[in-house]
Parts: sequence; C-alpha cells; structure tokens
Amino acid sequence: MELKWLEDFCCLAECLSFSRAASLRGVTQPAFSRRIKQLEAWMGATLINRATFPVALTEEGTRFLPMAEDAIRSFHRNRDALRRPDEAAEYRVTFSALHTLTVTFLPRWLDDMRAHLPRFSSHVSPDKGGIEENIETLLDGQCDFFLTYTHPWVPFLLDSNRFSFLVLGAEKVIPVAAPHPDGPLLDRAIETRTPLPYLDYGDFSFFGMALNKLFANRPAFARDTTHENTICIGHKAMALAGWGVSWLPESLIADELASGALAPASEDPGWTLTTETRLYRHAGGARPIADRFWKAARGWAGGVRP
Repeated sequence: MELKWLEDFCCLAECLSFSRAASLRGVTQPAFSRRIKQLEAWMGATLINRATFPVALTEEGTRFLPMAEDAIRSFHRNRDALRRPDEAAEYRVTFSALHTLTVTFLPRWLDDMRAHLPRFSSHVSPDKGGIEENIETLLDGQCDFFLTYTHPWVPFLLDSNRFSFLVLGAEKVIPVAAPHPDGPLLDRAIETRTPLPYLDYGDFSFFGMALNKLFANRPAFARDTTHENTICIGHKAMALAGWGVSWLPESLIADELASGALAPASEDPGWTLTTETRLYRHAGGARPIADRFWKAARGWAGGVRP
C-alpha cells in the first residue's frame, strides 16, 4: 500500500475522470490507471466502475472513500506529531535533482545563490532514474524544488497553475566517444551502414525519451547497445573505456574534450540536443525558507542568458 494510491483514489472520486485526475496528480493517464489498479489489487475489491461515463464508484468504492480520506488525514497528522523541532530545518531547502546537474550545475549555482540569500543549507534527494519517479518527489511533497533538464520533446505533465518554474540556463548534449582512427563513429556508422556501438539511457529516463525523438527525426542508423544506464556519469565512464557512443552534456565532459580523451562522434550539428535547465516548485504551501529561496533564485535567474 502506498499513500499516493489513496490520494489518487480520492482525486478520482472527486472528478470522476481518469484523464482529469491524472492531470491534477501530474502523471500520465496510463500511470494513473495503473496505480488505481494496484490499489484495487491490494484491497481485493473493484473500487471504480469503468463501464459508465463518467466513471463512478462501486458500492465498495463508496464505502472505502471515507476510510481513504481518514487514512490520509491520520498519516499526515501522525507524521507532524512525530517530527522533532529542528532549528536547522528552518534554513534547509530540499531538492530532487537529476544526478548530472548535482555534479555540473548545483555546486556552482548554490555558491552564487549565497550572494542573494546568505543563510540557507541544502539537501538533495537521489535521482530516481525515470521521469515520472523524479517528478513524483515534487508532487508528493518530498522536496521543495525539482532541478531538471527540459526539452520540448519530453513532456512534463505539471499543471502550470500548481507548479511554477524558472529557467536557470541551457546545456548542449552532444554525441561523443573515445577517439577512433577512422573518424567520428556516428558519421562512420551512417556512411557505412554498420551498427553503432551505443550507450543507452533506457526508454523512460529524460535523455532516453529525448534521444528516441531525435532518432525518429534524423537519418536512421542501426544501434548495437553495449551498455544501459540512466545516469550520465556512468555513460561518461563507459565512453572513456571505449564501449561506444553516448550523448553527454558538454559541461560534464569539458575537460575530456579539451584533453582529447573523448571526441565528438559526429560533425553534423543536427545530432546535438539543446536543453533548458529548470527549477520547479509547488505553487502552494511552501515553507518560509523555500519562499525566500525562490525569490532569491528568481533574482539570480533574471541575470541569466540561457
């Protein structure tokens, strides 16, 4: 049993529309439907009548609704009662962030932020790997802010009335590999119609989804997946070891490009992805330190040229 299943069910009971409830909960409709089915499987009862339009609660669902609402209230009430007063928490801002950004962007940016907000500390939750899992940390209130790359090809199903964002910068993501005597590996694979040794991000990570769209819009080539990992740092290590081509953020590989340890895998700029770096927050119920940090971040972003 997960608390978010109960929250999903109560949201669906209120609006009686899977698509509307999924939008309000900030997830795709298939993911939302899957979570409702998981709740029903755990309960051992059908809670939603899907044969009607709009959908309706079954008799079991009607009986269960007040229990679910009470369980949610009880959980939050007990959590608040168990929390010890923590003076340090008054100044702590919490982030969920893509792993690469915690290495390339976050340290320098937080240092800059001290000129705008002198007193704060930070806590970062680990990257969950998949897009939905990372976004859920913000939806579920596990963090104050979500720091992420964005691209028009990768939809973020966040209601703009509930979730605000700031653009903090831009990043080019380019195909690279260990230098090869025959030249750029990607160009060579396309020219010779031979499979490209490829480091895969998987289908559900941010870069995986963006690259799938890129490949659909560019000249086709065969890929021989030699390794799969959702984290850019892992891709960088495998590329340096000669396992194939990976698309990596330029800021992560600047030293390796300068030294020649890694080289561009194509001379065609059409294989480059340009992403935005964004900071998201929930528009309601922010803690005072999170509000102060957001105002300071907005001031910092005002001088940024993405």
